[in-house]
Amino acid sequence: MNQVIAVITLVSIALIIYHHALFPVLLKWLARRRLVAAKGDMSATPKAHDDASTLASISLIVPAYNESAWIADKIRNLASLNYPSDKLTVHIGFDGCTDDSAAIARQTLQEPLCALLNCQLHEFSDNRGKVAMLNQLIAQCDSQLVGLSDTSALLSIDALLLGGSHFTDPQVGIVNSHYLLLTPTDAGETKYWQYQNTIKNLEASMGSPMGTHGAFYLFRRELFSALASDTINDDFILPMSIVAQGYLGVQDNRIHALEQEGSTQEQNFARRRRIGAGNMQQIIRLSHLLWPAKHGRISFIFWSGKTLRVACSYLMLLALLGSLYLAPSSMLFAGLAALQLSCYGVAILGLCAPKLQKYAAIQAMSYLVSGHFAIFIGSLRYLCGLEQGRWQKVSASTREKSQ
Repeated sequence: MNQVIAVITLVSIALIIYHHALFPVLLKWLARRRLVAAKGDMSATPKAHDDASTLASISLIVPAYNESAWIADKIRNLASLNYPSDKLTVHIGFDGCTDDSAAIARQTLQEPLCALLNCQLHEFSDNRGKVAMLNQLIAQCDSQLVGLSDTSALLSIDALLLGGSHFTDPQVGIVNSHYLLLTPTDAGETKYWQYQNTIKNLEASMGSPMGTHGAFYLFRRELFSALASDTINDDFILPMSIVAQGYLGVQDNRIHALEQEGSTQEQNFARRRRIGAGNMQQIIRLSHLLWPAKHGRISFIFWSGKTLRVACSYLMLLALLGSLYLAPSSMLFAGLAALQLSCYGVAILGLCAPKLQKYAAIQAMSYLVSGHFAIFIGSLRYLCGLEQGRWQKVSASTREKSQ
C-alpha cells in the first residue's frame, strides 16, 4: 500500500515540476530545432500592404454587455484603423444590456471621426449569452475573414492590415494578437501575461498557439462551426476547432491589443476560476486533440500545457497528502512534506499580507498557488454543473477567457 502511495506521490511531484519548469524549456528547445521558417515566426510573416484590391473583406464583431465605460473609445479606435472602409464591416452586438451602451454607440457614430466607419448595431433584448450572440452574428457575415474583439481592448492602427496579410497563405486559419494590460492588478499578473505571451510564441512556432486572446483575433469565416451555447472559453474552443481541421495558427506580436479595464484581486481570482472551468470543458470537448498519432506537436502542447494546467491542482493535493501520509516512515517524504508546507505557507502569508509581495519569491509563490486553487475550484464547479457559459459583467480581464 505504501509503495503505491509513494509512486503516486512521486509521479504527481514529477508532473508538477515538468509542467512548470521543464515543459517551457523543452518547448523552447523544440521551437529552436525547427529551422524551417515557421508560421508563428515573425521573421517569416508577410508585411502589411495598402493595395486595397488584394485585401480580404473583414467582418469585425464586438460583443458588448453593459460596456458604457468603453464603447465610445472602442468605436473611435475602430474608425481609426488603417483598412479600406469598403472592405471592413463592424458588427457590435448588445446582449441584453441594462445600461446605455447602445445609446452611447449611436451617439459616437455621429462624430466626424466615425463618418466612414461601416458599423452595424445589433441590439438584443434578452441576455442570451456571448456564445449565442456570436453564433448568430458570424452566421450573418459574408466576408472572407471574421475578427473578434473585446469592447475594452484598443487595437494597434495596422492590426487588420497585418492580420489579414497572413491569410495569403492558404494553410493559415487563425491569427492571434499580442495581449497587453494597461493597468495590471499587480506585478504577478504582469509576469503571468508576459509568460503566457512567451509560451504562445513558442506554441505558434510549433504550428499554432493554444487558443487566442479574446481582445482580438482573426479567422477564416468558412472554417467556423457554431459553438455549443454553454461554451465557456470561446476564444479557445473556436480557434482550436479550426486547428483541428488541419490549419495553422499564427501569433503576430506586431498586432497589439491593449486591455484598458483593470481588475481587483477578487475579480482576478474569479477570472482564473472561470479559466479553470473552461480548461476542464475544453479538455473534454477537444479530447481528440490529445491523440499524438493524429495531431502530433499540437497534441504534445495540449497535453503538456492546457491539460496539465488543470491536472496540477489535483496533483498538488495528491502530492501533499501522500507526502504527509508517508512522512512518519520516510525521511524523503518528510522532507518533501516540509518543503510543500513551507511553499504553501509562504503563499498564504503573501496573500494575507500583500506588502510582503514586494519580495519576488513571495509574490511568485502567492500568484502561483492562488491561481491553482482558483483552477481547482473552477474545474470542480464545471464537473458539478455549477459553471455556466453565459457571461456576467465583472471586468474585461474576468471575461478573458482561455489563457
